[in-house]
Amino acid sequence: MFEELRKVYQGKKILLTGHTGFKGSWLLKILSMLGAEVKGYALAPENDYDLFYLLGGDRLCESITGDIRDGDRLKKEVLSFQPDFIFHLAAQPLVRLSYEVPSETFEVNAIGTAKLLDAVRLLNKPCSAVLITTDKVYHNYEWEYPYRENDRLGGYDPYSASKACAELIIDSYRNSFFNKTRYNSHKKGIAVARAGNVIGGGDWSKDRLMPDIARALANDVEIIIRNPDAVRPWQHVLEPIVGYLILGKHLRTSYLKYGQAYNFGPETTDALPVVDMVSLAIERWGSGDYKIERQEDQLHEAGLLKLDISKAITDLLWKPKSNALKAVELTIDWYKQYNSAKETISRFTEQQISEFLTIPS
Repeated sequence: MFEELRKVYQGKKILLTGHTGFKGSWLLKILSMLGAEVKGYALAPENDYDLFYLLGGDRLCESITGDIRDGDRLKKEVLSFQPDFIFHLAAQPLVRLSYEVPSETFEVNAIGTAKLLDAVRLLNKPCSAVLITTDKVYHNYEWEYPYRENDRLGGYDPYSASKACAELIIDSYRNSFFNKTRYNSHKKGIAVARAGNVIGGGDWSKDRLMPDIARALANDVEIIIRNPDAVRPWQHVLEPIVGYLILGKHLRTSYLKYGQAYNFGPETTDALPVVDMVSLAIERWGSGDYKIERQEDQLHEAGLLKLDISKAITDLLWKPKSNALKAVELTIDWYKQYNSAKETISRFTEQQISEFLTIPS
C-alpha cells in the first residue's frame, strides 16, 4: 500500500486544510512520508502538546495560519501554491461545542467550504479535491439499517446540520462549476468522504470519548461515561485517511466515475456501545475504572449510527484493515507511549503508520 500511494503523491503539491488538527496532523505525517510537497492552511494549534507540534508539523510542510472563512487570504494561498490535490479537513468538528457556537459552526463548516471551492474555481490547472464531511450528515432515524451515500441528508444538532449544508454546497458547485460533462474544460475533480467516530493517538479534544478516557487513565481517576449505550462505527484514524488518499488517487484518473460521495467506516457488525469501548481501553491500559453519570438535561446526541461502506469497497477497492478492538489497542498504545516517553512520540507515530500500511487489505 505504501509504495502504491507513494507513486501517486510523491513530488505532488498537496493543499491540506485543517493540517493542525487531529486528523489533519495524521494526514500531514503520512503525506510527508510519501514524499509530497504539502502546504497547510489552518488555525494555529491551541496547545503546545497538540499532535501537530509533537510531530514537528512546521518541518513537514509550509504551514499557513489562516481562517477558512477568510476568502481573500485563502484564494491567495491556493493560487500561489497551484496544488495538484486538495484535502479539505478544516472544520469545527465537535458536536457538543456546536451547541455553544452554532452560527460559527455553520460559518466554518458550510461557508468555509464554499470559500475553498471559490478558490478552486480560479485554478487554471488540473486539481483533484477530496472534501471531508462526516458520517453525521445523514438524517438519523437511529435504526439498524446502515446509511448509504444516497440516503437523505439532515442533522439534529448544529454540527451535523452544518456538514449536511456543506454537502449541499459541494453538490451545487460540482453541478454548476465542475460539471462532469465539462471536465475537459475545467479539469477539476471533486469528491466527498464521509467518516466519523475516528479514534487515535494525539486527539486531545474536549467531550470526545477516547481523549476523555486517556486523560482519566493517565491521571488515575475514574472515567465518566455520560452516554454508555450509544453505538458508534468506531475506527482508527488511519482507516479513513488511507481511504481519502485512495479516493484522491482514483479521482485523479477518472472524475467521471469517482466524483461523488463515499462512506468510510468499519464493517457494520463492528459497531460497539460506548461502555464496551471504555472497558476495552481499561483492559489495554492495564488499570482503571469508570462510572456512569447520566444527565437529565443532556444535549441530544445520536444513540445509533452505522454506515454502509459497500460502495467504497466495490469502487475504490478500499476496506477496513482492522476492527474496533485493534483501533482501541493502537490508540491506547499511543497514549501510553506519550505518557512514558513523550520525546519519542513522533517516531512512534511514524512506526504505527508504517505498520498499518503493511497490513494486507
